[in-house]
Amino acid sequence: MIERDRQLQFMRLALEEAMKSQDEVPVGAVVVFDGQVIAAAHNERETAENDPFGHAELLAMRKAAKALGRRRLSGCSLYVTLEPCPMCAGAMLMAEMERCYFGAFDARQGCCGSIYDLTNDPSFYHRVETAGGLCEAEASELLKAFFQNKRDKRAEK
Repeated sequence: MIERDRQLQFMRLALEEAMKSQDEVPVGAVVVFDGQVIAAAHNERETAENDPFGHAELLAMRKAAKALGRRRLSGCSLYVTLEPCPMCAGAMLMAEMERCYFGAFDARQGCCGSIYDLTNDPSFYHRVETAGGLCEAEASELLKAFFQNKRDKRAEK
């Protein structure tokens, strides 16, 4: 199926973006509009002067809004390697993002279906279509390797 192939292609770009994260939880995101990537980002919470808003999703959405010259991201799809947290899921709602595809599920903070489905809560006027598990094994492996490396470094001390 061509659509599935395109989805995989975009998620692989998000995975490549995640690998750019240095000393950060390896999360990458790309925003697609009219079949084209218009923005890409990776986590920069630690490296960008301890920015609590330096999540890959937020950074990519900010770049996409700038590229489109509007705050509403209707018609856009977000591809992100980890299920969005409450802050990022809320931002997708407020930006009126059309859909979100994510790789790894987040059983601790995921708000696109794991612990809560903020993006489809009927309390909000907008909904974001979400689908998880796209390139899940690769996304999960990146995260597991990152945290194992952190544990190994702590054990060496």
